[in-house]
Amino acid sequence: MCPFCNADLSSITEVYRSSKCPGCGNDLKICRNCQFYDPDAHWECRETIPERVTDKKASNFCDGFRFAPAKGPTDLSKKKAARESFGSLFKD
Repeated sequence: MCPFCNADLSSITEVYRSSKCPGCGNDLKICRNCQFYDPDAHWECRETIPERVTDKKASNFCDGFRFAPAKGPTDLSKKKAARESFGSLFKD
């Protein structure tokens, strides 16, 4: 799914720096569409990269990019609940 308009991107196999979403026209070669994107990782990437990509919503030149668009909207409430449960283990 496109992180901007939720368009289905499952039919797209190759993504280049100039690739655009067929639904909204936004860039596709962005960190948020990469299989290594992780907001909780160092520089928000699970790959070892030489420098931080500051704009996660704009096309970039990352050599480690692997297209893996989001399957659907992220459920942050589950993540927050898990963190709170973990944190409560160490409180007196």
